[in-house]
Amino acid sequence: MVVYDSMERASRLGVKRLGELGVPVVRVDVTGVRDLRGFDVVVHCAAYVDVAESMENPGIYFSNNVAGTASVAKASADSGSLMIYMSSASVYGDPVAIPIPEDHPIKPISPYGLSKAMGEQVVELFSKIYGLKYIILRLFNVYGPGQSQSYAGVITRFIESVLRKEPPRIYGDGTQTRDFIHVSDVARAVELAIERKAYNEIFNIGSGKRISILELARLIMKLANLEGEPVFDKPRPGDIKHSLADISKARKILGFEPSISLEKGLEDLLRIWHEYQSTNQPSPP
Repeated sequence: MVVYDSMERASRLGVKRLGELGVPVVRVDVTGVRDLRGFDVVVHCAAYVDVAESMENPGIYFSNNVAGTASVAKASADSGSLMIYMSSASVYGDPVAIPIPEDHPIKPISPYGLSKAMGEQVVELFSKIYGLKYIILRLFNVYGPGQSQSYAGVITRFIESVLRKEPPRIYGDGTQTRDFIHVSDVARAVELAIERKAYNEIFNIGSGKRISILELARLIMKLANLEGEPVFDKPRPGDIKHSLADISKARKILGFEPSISLEKGLEDLLRIWHEYQSTNQPSPP
């Protein structure tokens, strides 16, 4: 195993764990990937992932996410590698059906979502013209140790608040819903996709359960033994109202079944952050 990363937005915890496991890290920009010979599987996770940032600066999302995917896909095709493209539920935009199946219309409402949808088109086109073998995993809201502020930021922000003994801040009225999936379950989905050789297929990867942002805030406050109520702020542009994965296809073809409940995952995160604080280290990124 080798990790390619620009290190521009790398997780400190992730880099530390790679070092502990002895996994080599090659520092390279995703748009500069040219040679992937010798690898059977390429898992393409590299992307900018902040919806709010993409609304303010869309150009960098297309140049990094779309052009980067083209570089990785062409190099994967040239090497004969299977490419697993980590896409996003943001490609669906505001859903017209809940839960959201893979054949739901693709109508992103943010430059980030559009960049991930364009990445999918790149992968599918390169399959036709270069013979690329691929699997697309549309991830819902991934969370867990080492998560970035931008990707599963609502959980990060809420935990930071409660550990400061402050109420979580909710953007909007809190009725918006999300499907949170633990990073360990996502890793298992990748393993299953490789094992089952589900080539040229698209799968939703989520928990199949949803929770409102208000319920999430209250749950984290409860787990942190913080009394009171969350506070509210104005909604943010580009945020969808509801999200819930239909994971029946992944269950049927991959044998995928999420194993970590949201409450258990949050308990573990709070414990990890407490451990960092007790050793006077910076909070996990």
